[in-house]
Amino acid sequence: MQKFKLLFLFLLLLSFSCYCQDSTTQEITRTATKGGVSLGSTIAVVISWHRNQSVLLAIVHGIFGWLYVIYYVLTREN
Repeated sequence: MQKFKLLFLFLLLLSFSCYCQDSTTQEITRTATKGGVSLGSTIAVVISWHRNQSVLLAIVHGIFGWLYVIYYVLTREN
C-alpha cells in the first residue's frame, strides 16, 4: 500500500508540472496542456495498475480518465 501511495503522489506531482508555467504567452500554455497528462488520466492509470497489474488495461483506463475513476469509486469493495 505504501508503494501505491508513493506512485500516486509522484504521478500527481508529475501531472501538475505542465500547469506550473508562469508565462504570458498563449503558445507555451497550449503546448503544455496539449502534451500533458490530465489529472483524471493519472488517477485512472494508478488505480488500474493497482487493481489489475496490466499495462494494456492501464492504458485503456488512462484514455477514459475520469470515467474510470468514477466507475472505480462506485464499484470498489471496502
